[in-house]
Amino acid sequence: VQVVESGGGLVRAGGSLRLSCAASGFIEAIGWIRQAPGKEREGVSCISRSDRITHYTDSVKGRFTISSDNAKNAVYLQMNSLKPEDTAVYYCAALLYCDHGLGYPGGVDHWGQGTQVTVSS
Repeated sequence: VQVVESGGGLVRAGGSLRLSCAASGFIEAIGWIRQAPGKEREGVSCISRSDRITHYTDSVKGRFTISSDNAKNAVYLQMNSLKPEDTAVYYCAALLYCDHGLGYPGGVDHWGQGTQVTVSS
């Protein structure tokens, strides 16, 4: 199993970015987990492979959308209305499950290398 993120960058508050996660191997679910400077990692969103059920942390509901293209083994995180507090390293992770707890931390099977998202005010 391998997951590789791409798509981070610098954007102004209110702007948008789309993160991509390319996955290989059999994966039950994919999640996005972020770590802001000086803070612990937190689950952001996840999607199950089979039924595409999605979950989000409260702070991103209505702004972020997770989606998948199973034919391409890819998962995307569309981030709109970005805020400075969204600044973090975003990790794609292969999960054993996706539930209200976002499959984190207990469900993490493999980590990607992370991609930096910086939102300026």
